[in-house]
Amino acid sequence: MTIRAIDHINIATTKLEETRAFYVDVLGLTEGDRPPFDFAGHWLYAGGFPIVHMQLSPRDVTSSTLSGLNHAAFQVADLDALIARLDAAGVRYTTLLVPGTTIRQAFFMDPNGVRLELNEARHVKGLD
Repeated sequence: MTIRAIDHINIATTKLEETRAFYVDVLGLTEGDRPPFDFAGHWLYAGGFPIVHMQLSPRDVTSSTLSGLNHAAFQVADLDALIARLDAAGVRYTTLLVPGTTIRQAFFMDPNGVRLELNEARHVKGLD
């Protein structure tokens, strides 16, 4: 058996609707079908795949930077467009270029303190 990819991330939150709005309105995911679980939650989709699941937590949660699982990362096609959305929403972020690559990144926190990373690999003529 070989693992091929990460299927989704799940966010437990006491701020269910605020978290849903952040991932939909700021990051551009779309809400889609979710099985009829007996607890509140949402499944958010990118390209037809449910990549972010969220569920209502019965207790407060802590920042991902305080856990062993430090962050979740997403590949993006247009980092500048997403940075503009972060700016419009007043989300603080940092950007960097991965040394020795053409990968640009942005790091920021969601409403629950989950650290997120956006990655855009740019094609640069002469480096292919």
